Amino acid sequence: MKISVGQFRPGGDVLANIETMRELARQASADGSQLIVFPEESMFSIGKVDGDLAVAVEANWSGFVQQLSFLAAELNIAVVAGGYEASGEERPYNTLVLIDSTGKIVETYRKLHLYDAFSYHESKRIKPGDGGIKVVPVGDLTVGLMTCYDLRFPELARALADQGADVVLVPAAWFKGDHKIEHWETLLRARAIENTVWVAAAGTSSAHTIGHSVILDPMGVPQVFLNDEERGVVTADVNRRRIDEVREFLPVLRNRRFARNEDIVESH
Repeated sequence: MKISVGQFRPGGDVLANIETMRELARQASADGSQLIVFPEESMFSIGKVDGDLAVAVEANWSGFVQQLSFLAAELNIAVVAGGYEASGEERPYNTLVLIDSTGKIVETYRKLHLYDAFSYHESKRIKPGDGGIKVVPVGDLTVGLMTCYDLRFPELARALADQGADVVLVPAAWFKGDHKIEHWETLLRARAIENTVWVAAAGTSSAHTIGHSVILDPMGVPQVFLNDEERGVVTADVNRRRIDEVREFLPVLRNRRFARNEDIVESH
């Protein structure tokens, strides 16, 4: 199954962002891709929104999802993308939506770990997710969903692998800063290697975010990647066969002695 990651610089105009996504999805579809992963904040960049955030979210979330559904059905490609979903409170959710190639909304994932680090406080404006982890079949594979800062929590990726994820999808808007590219690349490789799964990460590329979208195999080896290009799409053949090959000689999931943190505590 071919999977693509699309990288771009979202602005504050939802329809303009959709048009960019359509252009990238069209390229992916031409490459034979069955799934394209777009970044966190694909709906709009929170820093580019005029006026009240809650009002902008209320006005745009449903239309954003609807337009993605049209895009997916038009190009016969499944889509994962990030946006902001109304929560019924002042703070919206940071939400991923997964839409299949017929345009059907299959699943949503609300970001669990908010980016309250490096002097940034996402939780001041965004409500943490409340729906748990999400693992979903897409084509011949099963994908697990996480968003940006979630990547720093290995237990989340392990839970996705335990629930059968073949591929971990990581839409992100990873901020620039000292060692931040190194952190991004190291953590993505670690999540792939320690769980022997594929990882497909799509990042925004802007003055404040790094881009560096990539698809890694279960040995943590990049198959395709982008650097800091403002716009681009790359595609890789992602398959279960490679997972089986790696797990034959690197059976870390089978060899582990503790399935949960509680098991480690209880053993002492």
